[in-house]
Amino acid sequence: MENKINIMIVDDHAVVRLGLASLLEKNDAYNVCCDAETSAETFNKIATSAPDLILLDYKLPDGDGVTMCYQIKKKYPAIKIIIVSAFCDDYIIKEALQAGADGYLMKTIDRKMILSSIERVLSGEKSFDPSLIHNLVNPSQDKELHTELTLQEIEIISRIAQGFTNKEIGKEMFIAEKTVRNYISRIFEKIGVNNRTEAALYWIDRNK
Repeated sequence: MENKINIMIVDDHAVVRLGLASLLEKNDAYNVCCDAETSAETFNKIATSAPDLILLDYKLPDGDGVTMCYQIKKKYPAIKIIIVSAFCDDYIIKEALQAGADGYLMKTIDRKMILSSIERVLSGEKSFDPSLIHNLVNPSQDKELHTELTLQEIEIISRIAQGFTNKEIGKEMFIAEKTVRNYISRIFEKIGVNNRTEAALYWIDRNK
């Protein structure tokens, strides 16, 4: 067990917890160390189970995932958190990012994509449900943004918001990884941000 990633599942529906646990336990790299139904139970079990990553439901009987995320990150900053939600409101996603969430997935997401998102988050990237980001990201809605960023830069920042790595962006756009890094540096300078999380927040905010 010592080489496995400990994952905690927080959801007030037993069926969801069982489904996620079944999926994760098929992967030899992961160990479902515990689960919880409420915010209070979550904090009690974090202290004893030491999860590396938490799959956290947005809506809990005694609180919400964004507030929980903020509280967990404040006390246990090393724990990765992916919020799993039935809500796709852009302001919730923005609040989740500000609270320190490492990812945001819809409960309808494909099982393979859940595993892919977990891998991205564990590698230090942000990961968001692609269908959710496509709903939020629509360059045609923001004419001012077109005057600031080239079409190529818009494609790149939209993929940053989806949690793509530089390598994945390069593969998707058929350009070298070094070229992607150069584009990202220019994007950061143009929009006045210092990192990928700030860029994702900027993009989501501008495309409400």
